[in-house]
Amino acid sequence: MLSVTADTFRLAQVFTIARGSRTEAHVLTVRAFADGVVGQGECVPYARYGETLESVTEQIEGLPEGVSRQDLQDALPAGAARNAVDCALWDLAAKQTGAPVWQLAGLSAPKPLITAYTLSLDTPENMRAEAAKHAHRPLLKIKLGTPDDMARLEAVREGAPKSPIIVDANEGWTAEVYADLAPHLLRLGVQMVEQPLPAGQDDMLAEIERPLPVCADESCHDRASLPGLKGKYDMVNIKLDKTGGLTEALALRDAARAEGYQVMVGCMVGSSLAMAPAVLVAQGAEVVDLDGPLLLAEDRDAPLVYDAAGVHPASAELWG
Repeated sequence: MLSVTADTFRLAQVFTIARGSRTEAHVLTVRAFADGVVGQGECVPYARYGETLESVTEQIEGLPEGVSRQDLQDALPAGAARNAVDCALWDLAAKQTGAPVWQLAGLSAPKPLITAYTLSLDTPENMRAEAAKHAHRPLLKIKLGTPDDMARLEAVREGAPKSPIIVDANEGWTAEVYADLAPHLLRLGVQMVEQPLPAGQDDMLAEIERPLPVCADESCHDRASLPGLKGKYDMVNIKLDKTGGLTEALALRDAARAEGYQVMVGCMVGSSLAMAPAVLVAQGAEVVDLDGPLLLAEDRDAPLVYDAAGVHPASAELWG
């Protein structure tokens, strides 16, 4: 049996990207019940992909009783609904068998991972201040995506002169803006740029010089996305809310590597429950961006541990 509930987590501060701002994270929690055992999973319905809390809830509630993890892959498309159910069923299996999910999935034991910390889109002055505040972190991810981003880039580098930096344009640039900014990204020591052009309007990436790695986010959802990325991207951002769960995320990771892509594992703004399965996918990834809980003012019970070693694997009390 499955249940689904809506939960809200307050953010530590306003979080802004090129598409808008928010002060709360709205998530759905799925629980799978069997023989007195409960597994749980979380998803973040995302308006960019036509999802709402209500539409995703309807998808989950429409599933047949006792759906298996294998049947789920065909019962729902890739997306938030399948993600929460898939992760809940993995957690249920771990609790039923007493074996951790990494073992059930045939993976190596997970280790802590250095994760990026995201600075949201703001004025150059505020972004400089935030960069200085977080300059001790091992990797900063900068949200951009406007025609006026040069001043923001300069300000962040002034605030954190030695920090490794990646940038995420969230589909907010044109090919012309990206071509103008690219030399400055290199000059300022930016290591990677994520989704500079809108998905479906990114063919120009195959024609212009890519002086630093370009990562597909909105352009890459699951394995079916890979043919459309050829020649345009160097890296793929795997998010469980896009792949539709841990099952497809692991398959996408392996398929992407086989085709020569580097791997980034990212997240929506969610709680530790959403990050826990992603930590398994992120083992060995070139870039890890699982900072969702660091952006929250409140979190789940038994939250993930973040320290100098990075984000640690979940306790059995939380997931897996």
